Amino acid sequence: MVIKVYIASSSGSTAIKKQQQDVLGFLEANKIEFEEKDIAANEENRKWMRENVPEDSRPASGNPLPPRLFNDTRYLGDYEAFFEARENNAVYAFLGLTAPPGSKEAEALAKQQA
Repeated sequence: MVIKVYIASSSGSTAIKKQQQDVLGFLEANKIEFEEKDIAANEENRKWMRENVPEDSRPASGNPLPPRLFNDTRYLGDYEAFFEARENNAVYAFLGLTAPPGSKEAEALAKQQA
């Protein structure tokens, strides 16, 4: 299972740049392996991302904007979904990964199961 983060290296939007940095920084800080897929520099990446974002997760008009997260080919969500998972200490569950022992998320799961 590979976490894939679709980003745009040359986005004119400061909000998108900030969101991308936020996601990538969190993954790096928590040593979560991921692949960065640049839709600005690679047409195949752009095409694949647009085709694989589910209809109900697309904007009303225009194309889906990065950052978008996938676990292999399974769509996980956009920045808002990632941010909400992070706020709820549920990022590993959001990503489809097992929370490492000692993490806030693993401790919260242990309390729920006790």
